[in-house]
Amino acid sequence: MPNIREIRERIASIQQILKITNAMYLMSSSKLKKARKAYEATSPYFDKLRSTIESILEHTPHTRQMYFDRRENIPEEKRKKGYIVITADKGLCGSYNHNILKFTEQELEKAADTGNCRLFIMGQVGRQYFNSRLKNSSRAYVDGEFLYTTQNPTLYRAMEIARLVLDKFEKHELDEVYLIYTEMESSAQFTPKTVRLLPFVRKHLGVAADGTLKKLPKASFLPSPEEVMANLIPNYAKGLIYGAMVEAFCCEQQARMTAMDAATSSAKDMIKSLSLLYNRARQAAITQEITEVVSGAQAF
Repeated sequence: MPNIREIRERIASIQQILKITNAMYLMSSSKLKKARKAYEATSPYFDKLRSTIESILEHTPHTRQMYFDRRENIPEEKRKKGYIVITADKGLCGSYNHNILKFTEQELEKAADTGNCRLFIMGQVGRQYFNSRLKNSSRAYVDGEFLYTTQNPTLYRAMEIARLVLDKFEKHELDEVYLIYTEMESSAQFTPKTVRLLPFVRKHLGVAADGTLKKLPKASFLPSPEEVMANLIPNYAKGLIYGAMVEAFCCEQQARMTAMDAATSSAKDMIKSLSLLYNRARQAAITQEITEVVSGAQAF
């Protein structure tokens, strides 16, 4: 059994940790309220935007617009792929960062040649992880100039990111662009998800009521499908990235609040058990002192 001094010092150190975890829990709880409000305001727009663009693509006539260029002449092993990955700026949020990092590595393994993959990492945790893992390898490399935080997502920041990847796609520096973020399925369950951002794919066939495939009617675009898509797609990319940033930030705060609440409860349990051990050690020491005093008195 450890002595009284060791137990007392351990209780004091756990109490200090308890203060930190409790403070982080309160901060995460406050940030989560703000993040949930933004998520609830953004989620309907995000979902409607995706369904609308899918409906538009179903009725889009054949177009040579650059964002539809699938570059089929480039073989799979030579295709340059870009991944926008949203992680956290800090740790202590349970398995949130671990899940998104491992999921990204699994997506990279699917590529025919990971040397042609380029990572655009949001969040300090993801940047540090992939910089250390991929520093001396021939695998995907991290864009060192892509320095964006995940705190307090804004439409302006999403617009800058969308503009960056669209510009690289236009210049043939990227042939495909994917967005990897954490989707909130429920308040307690988060799942990493991949969304294809570029190129856009036009749908030719739809499913009829009887289950058969039928050719979809084409809509008219004025002044032309190319000009309409040149304005529509950048706005869609901006909205898609912003929605993912808001949802990922909300998941991060929920994960951190849950982790800190669990850490605080564990610290309280440890203090309770150590206090019981301290009292036993103290009683044993008192009993031993009494025994020694009585034995000394009997000797005289």
